[in-house]
Amino acid sequence: MKKSVDILGLPVISITEGRELGMSKTLLIDAPNRIVAAITIEDEDWYRGVKLIPYDNVIAVGDDAVTINNSENILTLDAAGDFETLLDDNIRVIGTKAITRTGVIQGNITEIFIGEDGSIEKCEVTTPEGSTSEVTADQVAIFGKEVTVISPEGDAGKKSDTASAPAAPAVTAPAAAEPAAAEPVEETAPAEETPAEEPAAPEETAAPEAPAEEPAPAAEEPAPEAPAEDEAKDAERANEDRHRRFLLGKKATRTIKMDNGVVIVEAGADITEEVLQKAKLGNKFIELSMSAQ
Repeated sequence: MKKSVDILGLPVISITEGRELGMSKTLLIDAPNRIVAAITIEDEDWYRGVKLIPYDNVIAVGDDAVTINNSENILTLDAAGDFETLLDDNIRVIGTKAITRTGVIQGNITEIFIGEDGSIEKCEVTTPEGSTSEVTADQVAIFGKEVTVISPEGDAGKKSDTASAPAAPAVTAPAAAEPAAAEPVEETAPAEETPAEEPAAPEETAAPEAPAEEPAPAAEEPAPEAPAEDEAKDAERANEDRHRRFLLGKKATRTIKMDNGVVIVEAGADITEEVLQKAKLGNKFIELSMSAQ
């Protein structure tokens, strides 16, 4: 298993021709199949367009080079065929946001691990704090262009639990129905005796229910406090309305400002409803009252 950094930047060597054909540049990802489909390379003719090696034609990825059979394994863009769609999709995986299906961002994908057959086996996730963790390919729901969607291990467990839950009651339900049909056979003598004894029990239990109503008055005691508070608020509102009616239409004898310097009213200006609202917001109502004539 190799990391992407172990593959990229290595020389590509033809083992039958004995020459270097270029340098591995990027990995072409087939996201739906979760594999590296090809390796793009850069050579002396890089300005002529993209060239790539299908991963199936890679003999080995060594510590010092990527080996292929010969230069005929390298495809140009004109001969890329099915690889053109992957080139257009340009899904890199590395650098995408890792987010769970429940919408929680885990960090960014900073590395992928590739098996010998080119399959993506796991991803490395780095959090904003710098800590890293790994998720297997089985835990990845989607490899997207900008986001990699992760399905935590707990999701699979929850699905299997919910699937097995309904099966259990389905088996027990018919079993319970059969004894219910067998019981009516015993309706002869005992069925008439039990109803005679049962009504006696409810008559005795009905008597002690009366004291249960005693806690009700205790709950009613705090109730009178609410009207007292309402009366105080009503009195405060009435007092404020009297002040407002008194001040409306009068003139300010001096300029009054809020603490932040905003002018509430200029000296000699009329006191309007807007002025009163500003004074209330700036806690300058009393000062305004003392400066009105």
